[in-house]
Amino acid sequence: MNILRKKDEILAALGNIRAMERLHVDTHTEEKIKNISGIKIAESKQGQFWLNFQELNGFLFMNSTILSYINLKTSRGAKIILLTKEYEIEIDSDEIEIESDFSNVSNTWITKVSFVIDIKEREIIENRNFEEIEYQFKKEKLRFFAKK
Repeated sequence: MNILRKKDEILAALGNIRAMERLHVDTHTEEKIKNISGIKIAESKQGQFWLNFQELNGFLFMNSTILSYINLKTSRGAKIILLTKEYEIEIDSDEIEIESDFSNVSNTWITKVSFVIDIKEREIIENRNFEEIEYQFKKEKLRFFAKK
């Protein structure tokens, strides 16, 4: 057994909160990661991009789930850019506050983001008529390549 882990176990038994957090196994978030609804449409070394579509009150939503190794939390919203051979389509997120959940089991962040899209954009996504998806938040970018 690792000596630092043993030290954390002793400190946790004595009530040290930080040691308890380091030892905690997050099965709830890990279960979310294992049971993502929708289909995986793109992936890269930076993570995976899953989605499903939903229609509410005449609006078409693309609900995405992003698995990545970085925290995608932001209070300024996000956008995706669909890169095709001929053009780019930019879509802003429906919400401004975006939260990420961390699983210390798989060392992965899971982030759910909704986008309002139109029929043309849905067809491009469903038919996978794009080369890659670029997810932009704050001043950072994640790139996912179409999974054909």
